[in-house]
Amino acid sequence: MKTHHGIASSRRKSRKAHFDAPSSVRRTIMSAPLNKELREKHNVKSIPIRKEDEVVITRGTNKGREGKVISVYRLKWVIHIERVTREKTNGQSVPIGIAPSKVQITKLKEDKDRTKILERKGKGREAFKKDKENKMDTS
Repeated sequence: MKTHHGIASSRRKSRKAHFDAPSSVRRTIMSAPLNKELREKHNVKSIPIRKEDEVVITRGTNKGREGKVISVYRLKWVIHIERVTREKTNGQSVPIGIAPSKVQITKLKEDKDRTKILERKGKGREAFKKDKENKMDTS
């Protein structure tokens, strides 16, 4: 059953909305999970990835490789990580595009805006956990 009148439940319309999304929406779609230490510290599961975050690749042929994000290519839905490149036939090295969902953030590039986002998301998760515990106690 459809619950939100503003979001299409049709596969066709959902795909159109996804691939025609503006850069601001792509930012949130291109989120990456945090590693265990950061998850416990900030009480946040994932956050939109940005340049200069340090990540480890968790899937694919480059699994286990670490590096700093050198660019977030929103148009192509990929990120580029330093030292994760391949050689072209002419000898030039080009960065390999990696999907942000296939990496794990190990170190955040924090500024005041990002700190605010982490605090806001963390508070919301804490409130949800407390609410869930209260409901379990009453039943």
